[in-house]
Amino acid sequence: MHVLILGGTTEARRLAESLAAGTPAGLRMTSSLAGRVGAPRLPPGEVRIGGFGGAEGLARWLGEHAVDAVVDATHPFAGTISSNAAAAAAATGVPLLVLRRPGWVPVVGDVWHETGSLEEAAGLLPSLGRRVFLTTGRLGLAAFAALEDLWFLVRSVDAPQAPAPPRMEVLLDRGPFTLEGERELLRRHAIDVVVTKDSGGQATAPKLTAAREAGLPVVVVRRPPVPPGVPIVPDPEAAAAWITARLYRGGTPPDPD
Repeated sequence: MHVLILGGTTEARRLAESLAAGTPAGLRMTSSLAGRVGAPRLPPGEVRIGGFGGAEGLARWLGEHAVDAVVDATHPFAGTISSNAAAAAAATGVPLLVLRRPGWVPVVGDVWHETGSLEEAAGLLPSLGRRVFLTTGRLGLAAFAALEDLWFLVRSVDAPQAPAPPRMEVLLDRGPFTLEGERELLRRHAIDVVVTKDSGGQATAPKLTAAREAGLPVVVVRRPPVPPGVPIVPDPEAAAAWITARLYRGGTPPDPD
């Protein structure tokens, strides 16, 4: 059985590590990374980097490499690849599973402003603050480029590219982040509003707690929906169980001895 993991997330790497550690008999695993991060943390097993050429290219790759199942474990905001994966799976008949970490949920004390896009988030900012902690990644800065009166602290794994806000400082860093570190970051830069995507997970969640403690507004960009009709699981353990069930087709794993 050949499983393709569309990865690039912590959950995808954990799934690959779990499958590699278990080494189920008869399982071949390939992880695919988009190649947008300069020095990605590579998972175990076979790895390919780069796009497929849309849904048709992915469907062709599935056939050429005899893929039996696909797990879409991409970032919750990687809408294009998720749509392509659903279309390719439908065209080829290859089973598809979506692995998505649960989104964040506001709690008492949070001051959230939810939006449907980065452009909507940019439109809200002038009424919420002047010094912005922007944690939406390096690829969406164009939405904020016209906000010349605001100052931005932009945190991303790799250096952002133009167009970008004219008044900004770039902080290159990779999670997980600590609550103490996020508190100090907000204090040191006199941040008065935070912008984030609803990525979910614990690695970058401390900024939400730090903002809540400081009484700061947080603009949260909602994640795009998962393609309809595709089964979803919330964690690598459930994804591994789905793969194992297909590998053994409802039977029991062979005796390791």
